[in-house]
Amino acid sequence: MPVLITSQTVTPPLINLKQLRQRAEMLLSLCGHAQSELSILLLDDPDMAQLNEQYRNKKGPTNVLAFAMQEGGGEHLPAELLGDVIISLDTASREAASDRVTLHQRVTILLIHGLLHLLGYDHERSPGEAQGMAEREKHLLNQLLTEERRGKMVSLAINVDHIATLRQARGIAEPDPVLAAGICELAGAQGIVVHLREDRRHIQDRDVRLLRQTVKTKLNLEMGATEEIIGIALEIKPDMITLVPEKRKELTTEGGLNVAGQKKKLQEVIARMHKGGIPVSLFIDPDSRQISASHEVGATFVEIHTGRYCDAVTEQARDKEFSLIATAAEEAYEMGLRVNAGHGLNYLNTRRVAGLGTIEELSIGHAIMARSILVGLDQAVREMLALLPAG
Repeated sequence: MPVLITSQTVTPPLINLKQLRQRAEMLLSLCGHAQSELSILLLDDPDMAQLNEQYRNKKGPTNVLAFAMQEGGGEHLPAELLGDVIISLDTASREAASDRVTLHQRVTILLIHGLLHLLGYDHERSPGEAQGMAEREKHLLNQLLTEERRGKMVSLAINVDHIATLRQARGIAEPDPVLAAGICELAGAQGIVVHLREDRRHIQDRDVRLLRQTVKTKLNLEMGATEEIIGIALEIKPDMITLVPEKRKELTTEGGLNVAGQKKKLQEVIARMHKGGIPVSLFIDPDSRQISASHEVGATFVEIHTGRYCDAVTEQARDKEFSLIATAAEEAYEMGLRVNAGHGLNYLNTRRVAGLGTIEELSIGHAIMARSILVGLDQAVREMLALLPAG
């Protein structure tokens, strides 16, 4: 194995080890060492402090140490054996909080720093080399993020609620959301989303039952956690459900679910769905507290609410909201949650969110339906798909 990861922390590390290994392998490739072997050791502060004093004669822990196999009598070993990068997760966690980044982002930066040491860089030799190493670190990080985006395929799930809204406005049979879902799939959509509300303002029970029979990709049923709708979901068994907050007077879903405030109730609903073989996603704001709660109650997915990003009227506000989405998606992924995103996304703001390497699927409805009035539904779907990374 080119990359070996060992954790000797007291508690399980709060990072996604699979993603860390993938990033390490990608970094080796970017550095021209795709066939080299690298060992990564994760420690707590006490163990790191012991190594720091033993090998550097310095008290206390440091964030990262690197030990090249070719040094200290290892010159006879194969050049493919690069050595060890040792990272203190305690120190990395404090630095991540100070820098307002996720733990995984901070660990990635420390990994790059340690890897460059193994490849012969040393910022302590001279100011010029320190500057060169810092520039190389920044360049490698940018390359890594670019490669992750390039290799990521993002799925498009289309919400057809607005087709039903138009139908209900006249109280007749047209237009048919079931037919619209079929057109979306034929145009390349990888999923269909409908929200069965308590007041049945748009999607009807008949629609959901027919969609369950006709959708060939994936049917995602958005719903409030009410007993009636839970019963329908358990009966028809969609491919997944997304629990959302629901208010009778709202025009559309306003804000994310308060998972932290109703953990017991949601845990019970999720357990019932899992028993029925139905994965559960929770629609949440990009907030660390809600992400942790989603993990605690047993959700399989979270769908990050992108509404505030989409509604931002200044570039500064938009950048701030995007940063919250990016950090939240990374935090959720680190915890082992699968990550989707949606709400308010359109043909101008989708590409940036789709570029996040941690997001699997985008749920988009209104923008595509509005565009379809002008160019047709098939074309509107294809234009949106063209904005997404295709792997």
